[in-house]
Amino acid sequence: MQSYKSLLIRISFVGLSFIGTVYSQDKTDPTPPTGVPVLWEACDISKRDLYQGPGGLSNAPVLRGSRFMGSNPGGNNLKYTIMDGAKRKWVVKIADESQPELAATRLLWAIGYKTEIDYMVPRLDIPGVGNYKNARFELRPDDVKRGTRWSWADNPFNKARELNGLRIMMALINNWDLKDENTAVLAKDGRLDYVVSDLGSSFGKLADKNMSRSGRSVNNAADYAKAKFIKGVNNGVIDFDYRGMNEDVVKGITVDDARWLSALLRQLSEKQIEDAFRAANYQPEAIEIYAGAVRARIAALDRATQEQTAQK
Repeated sequence: MQSYKSLLIRISFVGLSFIGTVYSQDKTDPTPPTGVPVLWEACDISKRDLYQGPGGLSNAPVLRGSRFMGSNPGGNNLKYTIMDGAKRKWVVKIADESQPELAATRLLWAIGYKTEIDYMVPRLDIPGVGNYKNARFELRPDDVKRGTRWSWADNPFNKARELNGLRIMMALINNWDLKDENTAVLAKDGRLDYVVSDLGSSFGKLADKNMSRSGRSVNNAADYAKAKFIKGVNNGVIDFDYRGMNEDVVKGITVDDARWLSALLRQLSEKQIEDAFRAANYQPEAIEIYAGAVRARIAALDRATQEQTAQK
């Protein structure tokens, strides 16, 4: 069976109809949704398909018969809203952040974290609007209510190893934009999935200095591979070499919580890690660099936890 990407090398919207010219950024309901908060769930990591991702092949966008609904103002990236041929709504991001965001989503989902559902369309041609490469499609299901944002400093999972594991993952992928506005609560059937909804500022270089914006990059394999990850371990706490927005997110994480995350990450196969970047339409050379750097960081995390354990 062909994969969805093999069918979407070039897409044109024929018989384009405009439902509206402008769509606002995702609106959140000011009323906190009710339900059971979920950040992470145990899964069979070995069976996770990182190429198709959390939506699987069945939820991939059906672009034949799609309608362009308008643009999404606000933010730093070009975004459009599209209704696909299956009557599903998608927010489409056109930016350098599209590829790293999709790869990051798959790595988080692979080890049990709740994420958005997204796909990469390698080439997107919208008559009268533009021709684009690497358009990230992010699903907006009708039965999912996008609730309030959640805060890294104040949430139902404070001090839980699952939250600390997510914090480590932000350092592992070099996501330097950890603003609370990049989170979302997705409500469905009495569940509240807590997700990091914007992961685009990843897989590049962190700032040159603390509290600085200079020197940062995204979607740069060479920069990511050269960047340091862990400085050391002090009194049972991992010292990450992290400089970005909201730096306190990755501070104060214990070796015990890092060991829990390391045990999950070490279950990922080489192919799975490569598939996360293959799904984002990276070229073979970039896939090799990114996957190698991720594996090196997993090994570094494992060493840091093992060395500290041996010293006890």
